Amino acid sequence: MVRRFKVLGLLIGVVLLMAVAAGCGGNTADQQGEQSQGQEQQEQQGGGSTGSITAVGSSALQPLVEEAAKQFMASNPEAQVVVQGGGSGTGLSQVASGASDIGNSDVFAEEKLTPEEASQLVDHKVCVVGMAAVVNPDVKVDNLTQQQLIDIFTGKITNWKDVGGADVKVQLVNRPSSSGTRATFKAYALNGAEEAQGIEQDSSGTVRKIISETPGAIGYLALSYLDGSVTTLKLDGVEPSEENIATGEYPVWAYEHMYTKGEATGLAKDFLDYMLSDEVQKSLVVDLGYIPSTDMKIDRDASGNITNK
Repeated sequence: MVRRFKVLGLLIGVVLLMAVAAGCGGNTADQQGEQSQGQEQQEQQGGGSTGSITAVGSSALQPLVEEAAKQFMASNPEAQVVVQGGGSGTGLSQVASGASDIGNSDVFAEEKLTPEEASQLVDHKVCVVGMAAVVNPDVKVDNLTQQQLIDIFTGKITNWKDVGGADVKVQLVNRPSSSGTRATFKAYALNGAEEAQGIEQDSSGTVRKIISETPGAIGYLALSYLDGSVTTLKLDGVEPSEENIATGEYPVWAYEHMYTKGEATGLAKDFLDYMLSDEVQKSLVVDLGYIPSTDMKIDRDASGNITNK
């Protein structure tokens, strides 16, 4: 009898151990399933990007890329996107040499690089930006003809009273030769005329500050930098508005490019996909003063040729 009880006790113990083991196995499977599901959801939400990249170049595009990078990194805590200015020429040369992962530019690569260098780059057009001549508010001018603008920037007109403004000397504020904003303004506002010597600044933010504080100052900025501290000039009576740019009535605008050397991969691809997502295109692009490329009624190629879409 005692033996039977012992045997029975052993059997009960074995059954209990098997039940516990089965329970643990089930919990482990459940946990693994939950972890797998969580990882899948994270990937679907775009939160799985990792690594570090640099995006260098255009100061006109910089505010948009910086804000998009902040939002992207908030959703991807293991990713780092470093954004720097320096001008379109710098961005293009750095991405071409492999010194940066993305080169931001207001101009097509063919306009700044050799044909061989440009052929290695892949263009990602992320939006359009308008550019305008801006002046210190005290000059009392808000409209110029294109010829007056050319005469001012080439040094033929040196006092604002000659175009109906205050009796104050014109002070030019220019961007360096590497600037895509300068190249765009020269091509489409000045008809290719060479600018006279003036104060030269690399940063659009610094240009805006100098113009707002310097009597008689005039320069040019991407519309994304306008904050009310300077007066934006109409060109031949046409305002640099989104509607006028989209239809081609206002001519001083450029595509904003983000170039990669070869097809984008890894984190660079993830970030560029985000730049082209509705979250950026329908929100940030508009809020920060840019124009979605899809809103344009016209197109422009690297040679400046305009076609209707």
